Parts: sequence; structure tokens; C-alpha cells
Amino acid sequence: MRKLVSCIIAAVFMVSTAGLALSQQAPDEITVKAGIFTAPTKAPVKFTHKLHNVDYKIACDQCHHKFVDGKNVWKQGEPVAKCETCHTEATIKEEKKLPPDQQKLNLKLAFHNQCVGCHQKAKKEKPDSKAPVSCNQCHPGGGQ
Repeated sequence: MRKLVSCIIAAVFMVSTAGLALSQQAPDEITVKAGIFTAPTKAPVKFTHKLHNVDYKIACDQCHHKFVDGKNVWKQGEPVAKCETCHTEATIKEEKKLPPDQQKLNLKLAFHNQCVGCHQKAKKEKPDSKAPVSCNQCHPGGGQ
């Protein structure tokens, strides 16, 4: 019985320290403002790690990725590259008219497919979700 209680306590400790480790490694809030957009049409986005990782229990590798042979091989604790390191295409208007290989590299599409796609899925699964899906919910105040 003592071993079972010890195992449960250890498991609870490991789960609770995982969120603490994230908060110590990643800043709680970051401003998503990519330098490759020389004339952004919308305001930067404020992103909160704690809200997504701890409160909504979204695993780090759901956002952070490094694709090799079509598979995400990024592991928690590895360095996190800025999105524009790989997503180097900066077309803001008519980006969906780009050829498919350029669409994969398009930073705006990468943000929108990753973030808005997840938010839309959350809304579909739970209609009362507060996940923002409109432009001004993520980009308050319009352009710069």
C-alpha cells in the first residue's frame, strides 16, 4: 500500500513540475511579431504559454516542430527556432494563390493554419470555447 501511495505522489509531483519547468524555460507571454513582414497589415499577436500549455493542456510539440521526412521530430527541451527560420515566404496578400511548395513556406499561412486551425477545432468541439477565431480577436487594434 505504501508503494502505491508513493507512486501516486511521485506521479502527481512529476506532472505538476512539468508545468513549472515550462514556465521557467519559456516566457509566459510573447509577442508574435515576425521581422520578415516589412509592412504588416495587422497588429502583433500576444501569445500566452501558460494559458495554452498549463490551462488548456496543449503539449509543446503541438506548436513547436521540426519536420524530417514529413514527421515532427522536435522534442521538449530542444531549442525552439523562430517560425520565420523555416517559413521564409513573406507574402501577406493572395498567399493562398502561391504554389503549394511556397504555401508551406509562407509565414502567414503557417501561423494561421497552426493557430486559427486549432482555435476553429476547439470551437467545433466546444462551442462555448473562448478560442479566438476572428482577425481582431488575435490582432487587436488593427495594423501598425
